[in-house]
Order: sequence, then C-alpha cells, then structure tokens
Amino acid sequence: MTDAQRALLEGWVRRRTTTQALAQRSRIVLECADGHSIMEVSRLLRVTADTVRTWRRRFLERGLDGLSDEPRPGVPRKITDADVERVIVKTLEEKPKNATHWSTRSMAAATGMSQSAISRI
Repeated sequence: MTDAQRALLEGWVRRRTTTQALAQRSRIVLECADGHSIMEVSRLLRVTADTVRTWRRRFLERGLDGLSDEPRPGVPRKITDADVERVIVKTLEEKPKNATHWSTRSMAAATGMSQSAISRI
C-alpha cells in the first residue's frame, strides 16, 4: 500500500459523508496493511473472515477501485438517462396545448412513454 492510498483510506474512514460500506472496507484494508491476520481483523471489526478475505483480495487486485460497489445483477434499466432528461426539459420548458401544466398522462402521450414511467421520473 502506498502512502497516498493509506492517506485516502484513512480520510474515507474519518469523513462523515462516506458511506458505511466504503468506510468498513477501508478499515478492513487498513487493518490488513498494519499486519493483522484475517481472523484478528474479523474479530476486531466484527465481520466474517470471508468478508475480510473478499475486500483484501479486491484491494490487492484492483487497488482503491476494488473497494467500490460492482454493478448488481438484474434487469437493465429501461428508462435511460436521455429519457429522463427529455422529460425534465419538456416539463420545465414547454407547456401542453390547452393546459397550464403537464399531467402524467399528457406527458406520457407527448413523449411516447408509459404513464407509470413518467410517474417514476
């Protein structure tokens, strides 16, 4: 572990806005770097030994990027960022014909999306 990596990990542990998951992973890596065994780290941080092994291995393989969450499995998003932007821009910059504001139904008809998709946006 480089001094820069250590400084960044320690900063993540101390920072109040760091997610709990990232702070925990940072603690695991720091404890391992200090020479503690996997079992000592698991007892100290109250996590399973497999958790310590996982984050230690990912840090060794990928460095700091290995501590980030990976994409989750599942169905890919159907509403793209471009669709969201298009609806927001239309909402803010245009008025529907014969109305003072957009309803979910009128926006759905104007954009070709479903009413439930517009509601989620």
